[in-house]
Amino acid sequence: MEYAIVDIETAGGNPKGGGITEIAVLIHDGERITQEYQTLLNPEMGIPTYITGLTGIDNFMVRHSPTFGDIAEELWELLSDKVFVAHSVNFDFGFIREAFLKVGKELKSPTLCTVRLSRKVFPGLSSYSLGRICENQKIPITARHRAMGDAKATAILFDRMIQQQPEVIMQSLKKNTGHSFLPPNFSFAKFQSIPASCGIYYMLNAKGKVIYVGKAINIRERFKNHFSGNYLPNLKQKLKAEVVDLQWKLTGTEFMALLMELLEIKRLWPAYNSALKMPKSLWGLFHYEDGSGYARFQISKVTKYLKPVETFFSLDEANAFLKNSIETHSLCPKLSGLRKVNCSSDLPNPCEGACNTTESPSDYNRKVSIFLSQIKESQKEILLEFEGRSESEKAFCVFDHGILTRIGFVSEPDEELSFIEKLDLVPRIPETYYLLRQFFPSFQANQIKVLESA
Repeated sequence: MEYAIVDIETAGGNPKGGGITEIAVLIHDGERITQEYQTLLNPEMGIPTYITGLTGIDNFMVRHSPTFGDIAEELWELLSDKVFVAHSVNFDFGFIREAFLKVGKELKSPTLCTVRLSRKVFPGLSSYSLGRICENQKIPITARHRAMGDAKATAILFDRMIQQQPEVIMQSLKKNTGHSFLPPNFSFAKFQSIPASCGIYYMLNAKGKVIYVGKAINIRERFKNHFSGNYLPNLKQKLKAEVVDLQWKLTGTEFMALLMELLEIKRLWPAYNSALKMPKSLWGLFHYEDGSGYARFQISKVTKYLKPVETFFSLDEANAFLKNSIETHSLCPKLSGLRKVNCSSDLPNPCEGACNTTESPSDYNRKVSIFLSQIKESQKEILLEFEGRSESEKAFCVFDHGILTRIGFVSEPDEELSFIEKLDLVPRIPETYYLLRQFFPSFQANQIKVLESA
């Protein structure tokens, strides 16, 4: 973060009526002064004699000096992206802001007042005028009531405060700019650097450990919302106390952000992503042939030893799928594991007699074969394409059996699809299947390419 320490001299006490006669700006990077700027200005009005007596600046001195309009562009470049610092900042900022408005620019810099800061850092003084506080702190003022002399004294005072109590500077800056929601150990400069773009973000504690991973369409706004309002107040306070830094990765689209967020949560197991830590049990539809030659199905939890023909995230989901398939393909509910006794002819079910052998194994298994073929057809490996993080880039991800296997960004994708091998291989996380099913209906046909059958 950079600070513009400013002092001006004027021809009057009213920003709308008085003109600026001199301006000095010192750029401070938080550690030292890096740039100086100073000039007399023609206020385009007469300078009262009492002002000349105070500052030594008279009409003769400024008659050939530039007007504010002459230096406006140069001064704008110097001030517009800095924190505006001055002793009694409302005076200096008010004049300069009004002068910019007259040339069609509106200065909206965050401000800091060294009078108010001094009261916090050096409490108990009888006066906080620049002369008195500099006398107390033994800070020399080489040219009192001249812009550069006062600006240099203010810069020394500000530097002393930022070295002794930087937290006072940060808290005042947050308050004055409406950013009091920020965590106590999270800098305003860092917040300003957060992009208002789509991506994932990582909150880090003082040890550099990731304590939370999130995704957002607008990362800056989402970070702000973590610490505003009344949503999950206990979590908000815990995060606010610990977070000191934020890192992020842009993703281009929300779907890519959701996938990358899930991958990172599973990889890092952050302390405050507890809602996604519980592994979800998978249910599978298993196929086998009984001693009489009939194809059968059974729903049970997936294990690493058996491969199901289809996977589900709940027993209800698996049962609903199987019931629908039984009706569609006229399969037997008993042989499909949904009934314990033979099907009855007086019940509304699609069974054609396989459970009591009136339908032959070959006829029944032919229907099962069609059903299995359709399942397999729906499990093809697909490549999805999205807009990337820039105009020259594309995002890609590969799903196999509905689960993410590869992901990445490519600048110049070739038509032969050789770039697929360069995409990042990722662990097969079942929850990515949920995300695919949620977003799949919104994808355009030209975003989907079938690679091969499973």
